[in-house]
Parts: sequence; C-alpha cells; structure tokens
Amino acid sequence: MRLMPLISAALAVLISGPSFAQEWIEFASREDRFTCNFPSQPKVTETTYRSEYGADLPARVYSATQGQSRYSVTVVDYNQAQRILTEKAKNCPPGAETCSGGPGATGEGYWKNDVRGAIVYASWQFMQRDAKLTHFLWNFIDLVEGHQLQLTNNVDKSRTFASIYMHENKLYIAEATVPPGYPEPGLFQQSLGWLDENGIGLRYQSIYSNGFPAPPRVNRAGQRQGQGRIDAPGASAGQGRPPR
Repeated sequence: MRLMPLISAALAVLISGPSFAQEWIEFASREDRFTCNFPSQPKVTETTYRSEYGADLPARVYSATQGQSRYSVTVVDYNQAQRILTEKAKNCPPGAETCSGGPGATGEGYWKNDVRGAIVYASWQFMQRDAKLTHFLWNFIDLVEGHQLQLTNNVDKSRTFASIYMHENKLYIAEATVPPGYPEPGLFQQSLGWLDENGIGLRYQSIYSNGFPAPPRVNRAGQRQGQGRIDAPGASAGQGRPPR
C-alpha cells in the first residue's frame, strides 16, 4: 500500500525539477552565424564591448537560464575595430607610435593588434574575476581555434566554463555558470558551431586561425540550417577537448 505514494512523490520530483522538465533547443543565429544549444529560447541583448585598445565595439549577448544555471553567448564585431581605432588615432600627439607606427602591427590606433589579440584579451578578462582558474587550454570547434577556461568562484563556489573563439573577425564568448556540485554543462559547451552565409553548418578541413587565409570547407551542400555538424569521421563538435 506504500507503493502509490512513493510513485507519486517520485513523479512530483521529476515534474518539478527543471533539468527534467525543460527540453533544450538548438538555437541558430544567421545574423551572427553560429548555432548553440540553450535550455530555452535565448534573450538577445544589444550592447557594446570595450576592446583592449579602447574600441567600443557592437556586440550581442544571447542568454538563457535554467534554475540557478546561466548560459550565454556574446558575439563581438571586431570588423569595426579598424575604423574606430583609426579615427581615434587622429587625435593622438604628432609622431606618436599610436598614429605613425610600422605598417605590420602598430599605428592607426593598434587596430591590428586589437584584432589579433582578441581571444587572449577575452581570456584575460575571465582571469581577473574573483575566482580560481582551474583549467586553461587551447581548443577548436569544427576546426576554428580558440581557448577554453574553467573557474571556481571564490565566494559561492559556482563553476564557470568559458569557450572563446574568433571567426571572420567576430569574437564568440560562450559562458556557462553552474552551482557547486552540478555536472559540467557539456550539452551547452559542445554544441557551439558555425554557420556559413547560407545558414548551413560550417566545418573546415584544417585549423582555421582568424586573420589568415581560411582553409577549404567541408562540403555540406543541400543541408538545412544548423545541420551537418557530424558528417565525417572525427568531426564531432567536441573534437580537440581533453577527457576529464
């Protein structure tokens, strides 16, 4: 006679728990050319991002929550860095390196260094938090290179998992924060991917480094938006991550 109350209690837990009741969705932004899994339709916020060399760049934040866990993808348009920093450099003192440095890296407000160092600078910003850095590595998603970081908050012991990539002069910062004791947000982290100009899932045949000629792409003609993330041996989104 105790069986029914036990079953009812179990069902109540399953229904009330957000991790069971909420189905994740595959979200795709053709405007910012990425795809990622979220626990719900993400909220999109227009904002600005201050670069290392002082350019206020247009950015969007795609964010969602699930219980106490938070998920976001921030996309920063570094295509605007040259225009903004070149304009700012017009006001620097005559002869200053900021204005008249060599053509390879300096001069014109250091916009080239700003773009080249965007991943490193974004990683450094995470390291400035009141948190312990527990892991930091080079990584790639669909052969687009970037960084991954893991941090534990010094106050509430929550854990943050960040992935930072640069593709076609756009910086992508994927960030998930979960309470202490929660599992790693692999469903979010491993789902990040890229879309081409037609909204089709994009993967390269060799490592893509922003600022260098792009390698050939895997042929995915005829597929729908967001499709084609695993269409070749070893082509999973998580390739390049070490086992934990």
